[in-house]
Amino acid sequence: MPNGILASCDPRAEFEARNSKSGLMRRYARGRVDNFGSRQIMTVAGGVFLWMMNGPLLGLIAMSIALIGEAVDCLYLRSVAGRLEEGEAQKRVYAISTATAGFQAVTIAICICLSWFGPVSGASPLFAIAFLTGAAINGGLVLPYHRAAGTIRLSVYAVVAFALFLLSGILHGPPDTEFSMNAAGTLMLGFMVFSFIDYVVGGFQRHRVVTRDVIEKSAELEQVNRALAARQKEAHRLSLVARNAHDSVLLLDRTGRITWVNEAFTRITGYALEEAVGQWPGDLLNAPETDPKAIAALNDSLALGVPFRGEILNRTKAGELIWIETNQVPVVDEAGHVDVIVAIERDITAAKRHQREMILARQAAEEGARAKSEFLATMSHEIRTPMNGVVGMADLLAETGLSADQRVYADTIRSSALALLTIINDVLDLSRLDARRVKLDPVDFDLKSCMQEPVRLLRPQARDKNLWLRFEYQGSGGQGSEGQEQGGARLHGDDSRLRQILINLIGNAIKFTQTGGVTVRVRSRKVVAGAADLRIEVADTGIGIPEDKQDHIFERFAQADASTTRQFGGTGLGLTISRMLIEEMGGTISLSSEPGRGSCFAVELRLPRAQGAQGAAIANARGPDKSGLALLVGKHVLVAEDAEVNRILISKYLKGLDLRLSYAHDGQQAIDQTLVEQPDIVLMDMSMPLLSGIEATRRIRAEAKKQPVIIALTANAFDTDKAACLEAGMNGFLTKPVRRAELLSGMVAQVGRLHPEPAQ
Repeated sequence: MPNGILASCDPRAEFEARNSKSGLMRRYARGRVDNFGSRQIMTVAGGVFLWMMNGPLLGLIAMSIALIGEAVDCLYLRSVAGRLEEGEAQKRVYAISTATAGFQAVTIAICICLSWFGPVSGASPLFAIAFLTGAAINGGLVLPYHRAAGTIRLSVYAVVAFALFLLSGILHGPPDTEFSMNAAGTLMLGFMVFSFIDYVVGGFQRHRVVTRDVIEKSAELEQVNRALAARQKEAHRLSLVARNAHDSVLLLDRTGRITWVNEAFTRITGYALEEAVGQWPGDLLNAPETDPKAIAALNDSLALGVPFRGEILNRTKAGELIWIETNQVPVVDEAGHVDVIVAIERDITAAKRHQREMILARQAAEEGARAKSEFLATMSHEIRTPMNGVVGMADLLAETGLSADQRVYADTIRSSALALLTIINDVLDLSRLDARRVKLDPVDFDLKSCMQEPVRLLRPQARDKNLWLRFEYQGSGGQGSEGQEQGGARLHGDDSRLRQILINLIGNAIKFTQTGGVTVRVRSRKVVAGAADLRIEVADTGIGIPEDKQDHIFERFAQADASTTRQFGGTGLGLTISRMLIEEMGGTISLSSEPGRGSCFAVELRLPRAQGAQGAAIANARGPDKSGLALLVGKHVLVAEDAEVNRILISKYLKGLDLRLSYAHDGQQAIDQTLVEQPDIVLMDMSMPLLSGIEATRRIRAEAKKQPVIIALTANAFDTDKAACLEAGMNGFLTKPVRRAELLSGMVAQVGRLHPEPAQ
């Protein structure tokens, strides 16, 4: 049953569920994940300290080790709720989460050791002891929720403390005064940590007991309220119950004046029975801050003789503002007239405060999500801008007269930059998929051609490892191979995403295969009118995946084990992205594997058949031909770009073409030069000083008499960035790093669309 329904139907059941072993483990997992960022403050601070004291290498190593431990622990904890809901054994989840906690504690212990034995920080163990104390407190706080995880963390830190002092005694001889003082101080800190954790655990238990009592009393009071409405003549008997209730109970006459209050009323408001009798509750308790609407609603219910339940802000005799939940029930006599009004009031000030804190926490979480999105956009821009220069200049350098060694160097720079760009794209793809911001772009396409392209692209990579890469295609019309001319099925879907999935699967297969090769099988079968079942298999003869690792292979950053990462490299995002894209398309991906014998990934999709005409051919990777370039002859191109290296790169790309180039260094300059020089094409960066490219485009569209072709040339790679550029009035969108062929093709396409006649 969902938690919301549980809370409204049976608070006690919800309380027991939250405080069961499973519930506590869920709360532990959620708390560790939610507070991941705040814990890294200590990690970063410690790393910076080690950086300053012992050098950047030791600082970076310490931060990396600590972050790895946190990442392993939190990545598993993020899946705890889902695993339990899917029926995974609670003991298994409990054991694995205990193991990840131990691993995280070991990584922190390593960082403490690096500080203890650092060339500079090792001169005084104070920092390491403080680091250890903070880690122990943080680890002990989870004891009420996950005793095993807290215990293993505290055990690791205790062993580390003992081992460090023991090892120091061995290395530096008999204990001296400084050693003894440090050991004594550490023992005192350990005792303080123990006392603090014992207090926290005891407070948790006390709070649980009190909460259970409050829930039980709440149920009792609800039952009392129902009895008051049903038994009109038993007010005197119920007064005995009311006298001993934890909440305020008031008896009012038919005019609304107080005739009796219980001791809880005096305890909560400060007014004794003698002070309250004969008063109207509003005159006695309402404050200037009390909501007039709440007062009016309560008075209306009183006048009409109907029950009222609501929340109202009151002031105690001491002047303290408190929130009260009041439930007023009129008791009528045989004639149907109000005889007495029973009001039960509960102090909900703490609940209101908690509600306000929850709202603030939710707002903070939403702000964190916005900050993450802004951070990814900024990092995309900041990384892609220099990458544009690296890839572009490497391309241009490779086209010059180079010696054999120089060509190897240039090709290495280019391939390394492209590999880094692939990682960046994977991270951005994963972020977009997590945020549900990836939009599929379905088109009519030829299935066989679409599937052959990744095979041909990766065949040189397989050949370099002496592997074969085979392609087998079976359509509804028969079977064909790569060398046959048989056409493929015409389907409607996002062909670029299909190619991306296949590149990921084939690339993985080649990477993990040392001998033999890879086979790609594609089968299309018509199942219903207008639709076809598509099955893609990528089988290899590689190292295979153990059965106990197969369930986790599609998780982000996951590979079979750590040695796999060291031997073969990679981020572990390719399969995650492929799985998420396939699920976004409504399909599934499965794995069958045997260690040492190879693996087979199978993708199953149902796609509609193409309805339109034949799709456009894939663009030539070398860029437009001479007839296309003729459209650019005599054109004036304004490059609005604040980065000098990108201005140089664009000038090199366009060198040799019969056109005129000018440059703008910021958004305002781009507007001024466009209005004066009236260029034919503007290559517009999105992020520039003074005015952004988007704002500059809006101004140009509003003010320029001669409207140029405006093409976004930007490091911002999100779909929302493209939509914003097109909405502002840009004609095209190119992301950095851009290749010369892409730039020329984009310019020719937009000029040809708007000005189809080439210059004479």
